[in-house]
Amino acid sequence: MENKKIIIAGGTGFIGQALAAFFGRTNRVIILSRQMPDGQNNRYGKRLIMASDGFAIGYRQWDALRLEKTWTSELEGADLVINLAGKSVNCRYNAKNKKEILDSRIDATRAVGQAIREATVPPKVWINAASATIYRHAEDRPQDEYNGEFQQDFSVQVCKLWEKTFEEQRTPFTRRIVLRMAITLGRGGVMTPLLTLLKFGLGGKQGNGKQMFSWIHIADLCRAVEWLADNRDAEGIYNVCSPFPLSNRTLLATLRKVTGHRMGLPAPGWLLKIGAALIGTETELILKSRWVLPSRLLKEGFDFHYAGMDVALREIVGQMPRKKYHLF
Repeated sequence: MENKKIIIAGGTGFIGQALAAFFGRTNRVIILSRQMPDGQNNRYGKRLIMASDGFAIGYRQWDALRLEKTWTSELEGADLVINLAGKSVNCRYNAKNKKEILDSRIDATRAVGQAIREATVPPKVWINAASATIYRHAEDRPQDEYNGEFQQDFSVQVCKLWEKTFEEQRTPFTRRIVLRMAITLGRGGVMTPLLTLLKFGLGGKQGNGKQMFSWIHIADLCRAVEWLADNRDAEGIYNVCSPFPLSNRTLLATLRKVTGHRMGLPAPGWLLKIGAALIGTETELILKSRWVLPSRLLKEGFDFHYAGMDVALREIVGQMPRKKYHLF
């Protein structure tokens, strides 16, 4: 993909910045953000990608509750709109946070939909983020776009309402795609706490270790977005994950092997609950069994560069200084 206009709503996080870097060398990228960057730090304390780094990239402030020309005008004639906006689920599921998690996703999806409807030249493609956690806790069989099953817990209900809001948007001149993304691995994101555990000898199984871990390398996620945008027949729901999920026990054993750690103490469920409460998160993020397959991507011919966990982790860890995962 070259010489295209690409809009990324909620593009200051780990995935958004990876997509900006992926597309920003050969395309014009505009990132919509609630807070304008100062060129130094985002909310994770890491430097944002800027035009001064050699990328054709710009930032515009937006508010999903107000359709202002300062950002809606950027969607005019866009080739691709990617909406990633939504409050992080890495928090305690109290009433306040639950409301913000749901509202942030619903409001952003509605705002992008309305802006597209009001555009004189609407975007060609709209890709909206979703989550592979929409499927039930599964230890008996994998879930895919054709036979996946849901349940009634909070995370699943958020995902269902998020996708329902997307489906309700009437944008007849814009092709639309839902990305049910698995946990994304790269230099940042979930790798940071995983490597921290290893540094302190805590890289053993979590809970009973049988829960399945569906994942995707950040490079394959970016390539999948490009592939879907370029494929004019691609529309609807896609699971974006490696075709080879693995158990939590195997994940951590592979990570220890790649990083040179011979052992890691396990963390039983009761200890994880205490730890989650102390750091302000939920054990669901670790203990839910996400066993998901990318059936549509495989059926339609997408080729994964990092299908296996061993290869993926070696590529990621190989880019990091040793101090990231060793005390010395």
